[in-house]
Amino acid sequence: MVENKAVKILLVEDEEAHAELVKMNLGRSGMTNDILHFNNGLKLVDYLFNNNPPHKDDTYLVILDVNMPGLDGRQVLERIKKDERTRRTPVIMLTTAEDEREIERCYNLGCNLYLTKPMDYDAFCEAVHKLGLFIQNAKFPGPSLLMA
Repeated sequence: MVENKAVKILLVEDEEAHAELVKMNLGRSGMTNDILHFNNGLKLVDYLFNNNPPHKDDTYLVILDVNMPGLDGRQVLERIKKDERTRRTPVIMLTTAEDEREIERCYNLGCNLYLTKPMDYDAFCEAVHKLGLFIQNAKFPGPSLLMA
């Protein structure tokens, strides 16, 4: 297992304002982890699966929006969970989608946690703050990418 501070957060969010709120409120919870922001799913997939991964020995936690243009969160989640190198990478879906079928679909694809973004600003900030507290107390396996 790795220390929680060593876990890199890969935040995939196409709404810049939401991404900034997530980063701010994770920090407000006391998290000091590196957070890499990707504004679409394709950029994350490129980061994880290109021929020369930038940080093969790092442990990642992915916070993933569902509804994004191009490669959406479900497609990214499926790609992460089907690849032997990344299938153990924890993925948290953080989205406005509350549809029961959507929630079930994401869990069936392998997400580890599905959180709905509250529409109210204060409630959104509080939800992400609590997520940060949760992450700080979670246990993580060793490096997610098992590149040869």
